[in-house]
Amino acid sequence: MLLLQFSTSHYCRKARLALGYKQIPYQVENLTPGLHILRVKPLSGSTTLPVLLPQLKNCPAVVADSTEIIRFLEAYQPDLPLYFADPLQQKEALRLEDLFDESIGVAARCVYTQYRATEGKNIDPSWVSQSVIRLIRLLYGVNVESARAAAQKINNAIAMLGEFWQTGYLVGERFSVADLTAAALLAPLGLMPVYRLNYPWLFDRIAQIHQLCNEPLPKNWQVGLELIR
Repeated sequence: MLLLQFSTSHYCRKARLALGYKQIPYQVENLTPGLHILRVKPLSGSTTLPVLLPQLKNCPAVVADSTEIIRFLEAYQPDLPLYFADPLQQKEALRLEDLFDESIGVAARCVYTQYRATEGKNIDPSWVSQSVIRLIRLLYGVNVESARAAAQKINNAIAMLGEFWQTGYLVGERFSVADLTAAALLAPLGLMPVYRLNYPWLFDRIAQIHQLCNEPLPKNWQVGLELIR
C-alpha cells in the first residue's frame, strides 16, 4: 500500500496510526503543498490528503480522506478493530471521530500554525518550513483572532478528554477510532510548551497511542518539553 501525504499533516498522521495499529505494511510518498494537486487530483478528483493507493487485487484503486481510509482498512483487515460491533458504541465512536475531524483538527491546525509563525518559529526556521506555514495560514485564514477562538475549542476538547483518558477510553472498554483520531489531531500541540506544561497527562496518552500504533511521535516532540524546563 502507498500513502500519499503531507509529512507534517495531522490528518495524514491519523491514516498512519490506523495502518500501524492494524500492522499493515505500507510506504509513503511525501508531496509538496500546492504541487500535490498535480499528483492527487487525477487520482481522487479532490485536492486533499491523505490518499491511500492499496495496490492490491480486489481492492479499490484509490481511497481518499482519513475517515474513508479507516473504513476501508476495517473491511480489509478486521483484526485489531477500530470499530465496534455494538451499534450504539459504534455510533458514538463515529460521532467523536467526526467531531475531532471537523472541529478539533481544524482548531489544532489553526493554533499550531499561528504558534509556528510567531514564538515557535525557531522550531524550524528554514525557508521551506516557513513557506509551508505561510501557505497554510493563507489558505485557512489563520491569524491572531482565529487562533484565539480555536484555542477555546481546544480547551473544551481537552476538558472532555480529561474525563475519559485519565482512566480509560473514549468509548467502551477498548481502544477505537475515537481515541486514535483524538491522538492524531492533537499531536501537533505537543510542540507547544503551554499545552505540555498544563496537560502532561494528555501528551503521555498521545505518546502511548503512538507506541501502540507503531508510529513515531512528531519531529521535535521533545522541544515542547525542553522549552518549559
